[in-house]
Amino acid sequence: MFNFPNPKTKDPKERRIQRILEVIPGILTWTTLIGMFVFSFLLPVYVAIFIIIFDIYWIYRTIFIAYYSVAGYKKLKEGKEIDWWERCQNIMHPENYMEIINDRILNMQKSLGESDKLARQEKNIFKKEIEKYQKYLEEVEEISKIKEQILDWREIVHVVLLPTAGEPAEVIEPAIQAIADSNFPNHQFIILLATEEREPEKQRLEKVNYLKNKFQGVFRDFLVTTHIVAGGEMKCKASNATFAARELMKYLDLHGVNYEKVLLSNFDCDTVAHPQYFAALTYNFITEPKRLQFAYQPLPMYHNNLWDTNAFVRVIVTGSSFWHIFQSTRPEGMVTFASHSESFDTLVKVGFWPVNIINEDSIIYWKGFSYFHGDYRVKPIHLPVSLDAVLAETYWKTIKNQYKQKRRWAYGIEHFPTVMRAIAPDKKIPFWKKFSVAFEMLEGHHSWATASMILAILGWLPLIFGGDDFNQSVLAHNLPFITRYLMTLAMMGLVISMSLSFLLMPPRPKKYSKWRNIYMILQWALVPIISPFLGSMPAIDSQTRIMLGKYFGEFWVTPKKK
Repeated sequence: MFNFPNPKTKDPKERRIQRILEVIPGILTWTTLIGMFVFSFLLPVYVAIFIIIFDIYWIYRTIFIAYYSVAGYKKLKEGKEIDWWERCQNIMHPENYMEIINDRILNMQKSLGESDKLARQEKNIFKKEIEKYQKYLEEVEEISKIKEQILDWREIVHVVLLPTAGEPAEVIEPAIQAIADSNFPNHQFIILLATEEREPEKQRLEKVNYLKNKFQGVFRDFLVTTHIVAGGEMKCKASNATFAARELMKYLDLHGVNYEKVLLSNFDCDTVAHPQYFAALTYNFITEPKRLQFAYQPLPMYHNNLWDTNAFVRVIVTGSSFWHIFQSTRPEGMVTFASHSESFDTLVKVGFWPVNIINEDSIIYWKGFSYFHGDYRVKPIHLPVSLDAVLAETYWKTIKNQYKQKRRWAYGIEHFPTVMRAIAPDKKIPFWKKFSVAFEMLEGHHSWATASMILAILGWLPLIFGGDDFNQSVLAHNLPFITRYLMTLAMMGLVISMSLSFLLMPPRPKKYSKWRNIYMILQWALVPIISPFLGSMPAIDSQTRIMLGKYFGEFWVTPKKK
């Protein structure tokens, strides 16, 4: 029986450990922030040196992330060009598929040999295609070595879980329509709409009836659950998802469906999947021998209404998209976020999502990591899924809601104590891996809370509070110039982000003139304002609440507006 630590444990000893671990992120953050103030008075020279070193480190980090963001974008572009549906259909017989691929390569090489009939651009296209097929041929050769372990794609059942707590049908409908329009057979899909009993009954039933009628007969089945918050549960997405998954178990048992051949995609209810996502997901699942020990993560892009929301939100969500593109190039550091997929068999084994936490995004990854003693990873699917950016009735309310959403995301540090309690006693997980997990979680959230504050605000404190002796020093006179020069170098990362944002951006709606494109460029001038107040502040807010034991009582649902 797998036991994962309870974050709300009543056991006195466990509760003490939980609280000690809970205060660590907040203490690290506030020590940094307060320390910058105090030492700017006491030791301004050392603080100035620290700022210069930190600026240099940030340039390195910016260039590093920018480089891998470009690499991630290339993978995303390549992922869109692959015919995943064809691969699903052919990979069960890898030897035959290798012959098909070889024939294609030979035909393209033959066409390339007729160089006098081809333009230079056409030659380059053929060369790139030949290179891609040769690379994929090597992959198929590797897969052929484990051909007995390849599953039949026709036996895979996709369950798409869409938890909803008040979102209208117009928000959910595009997500279901995208599944219906995907290039994977509809009769292998089950839609699992997970509603909440606390939503007004009339509103809930109208939504459910409209969606069921709209998609009647389209999928293998369309299931609806209604979650009632039980004792010991929180009003949160995790408890709703767990209730729906347990109801799904009953359905699958009744119909004799093998859990190991069921893939559950836990999607935000506004997630519009790429047409090839489920074919790509199926391919990666059926060809992976350790398929049950992976979560599968597409690249979340907040594009559904990107042109409609304001500049502050666009910068925030574009930065979030870049971060996930960057992370996809280093799967060893990835955790699940927003919309993702897992084997239902693994979900059953780990006991689904904890019902008393705010953020369910990554905790299911950590439960898998704990269950498989560290041998559990995320496999990136280099295809986008599009979600709604924050949008409210007014400009100010949109910014306010964006702050609340970022605060909820940053509240994910609540997992740190529980994860440490789960993996620390496990002797099967190497010490270096435990240390790496602890460091990545703490460093990531600490940087989130402090980096933009240091760069935008705290870096000037030695000049303000350093006193006459420091201000008359050579270091003080040169600090603004050094900082400005280093930050100018760091702007390279911002230029790359701007360029990628235009490549990733959905087409401009006809209702907006070309002048809207100018706003999309000018919005990046807001980064020095946005980073501290919509980046660091929500993280500081969340860490402080947890440190003081002022926990959130329920999951804040981002209002969705079309």
